[in-house]
Amino acid sequence: MANSKYEYVKDFEVNDNILPHTWIVIRIDGRAFTKFSQAHQFQKPNDLQALLLMNASAVAVVEDLADVVFAYGVSDEYSFVLRKTSTLYQRRASKLISVICSLFASSYVMNWGKYFPETKLQYAPAFDGRAVCYPSESILRDYLSWRQVDCHINNQYNTCFWNLVGSGKSTAESQNMLKGTTADVKNNLLFDTFKINYNDLPQIFRKGSIVYRKKVEKVVKVEDGQEIKRLRSCAVVEHEDIIRDNFWTQYPYILGGK
Repeated sequence: MANSKYEYVKDFEVNDNILPHTWIVIRIDGRAFTKFSQAHQFQKPNDLQALLLMNASAVAVVEDLADVVFAYGVSDEYSFVLRKTSTLYQRRASKLISVICSLFASSYVMNWGKYFPETKLQYAPAFDGRAVCYPSESILRDYLSWRQVDCHINNQYNTCFWNLVGSGKSTAESQNMLKGTTADVKNNLLFDTFKINYNDLPQIFRKGSIVYRKKVEKVVKVEDGQEIKRLRSCAVVEHEDIIRDNFWTQYPYILGGK
């Protein structure tokens, strides 16, 4: 493209390249999702269909961007991990954030009818994002552990809170009853008052969701009425403990850095 006298305006662009040879995490959050969930009558403390929709949107991102090797999601947030050798969009934070946010939001809207067939989408959802780089695998894993611990703490509190509200307590009374309580106290409250064993709740609520590529059997064609299956790498959604070593030992290729 020929130069013009106006090209000097490019000098005002800020260099926002992320440090090389570091893990990149793009974490997105729903913008004003408390209002959004109320407008669409999401169930409390957890709306399974809303979580499944979030997961479907995350799968769309992982399948579209090969450099995203892992994702972790809970509630209205998702963290996408890009391999440390990634040069996607020259590692520009603004490009990575905007692409992932837009991919996620567009998938959310496109899949809305699948997960909420009886609920009209009242207005477009929005997601904001941030980019952080982590220099080592151990620190990256600490980040992911932090998010999963946060999932457990918030879910345990919210499960107690909304059951108390559902039993007739006001929001203020429920907050006061839970203020300063330990995990054991909350577990006992759930079991003694509501006959809920916290550990029996679905793992998607307690542990959040992970998305990564895994080889699974898929039907590739049908011959003479018989399905022909082959192993194919595709994005899967699971609900595993990612704090302990077991998961990472079983799937070392995820953070292999290649």
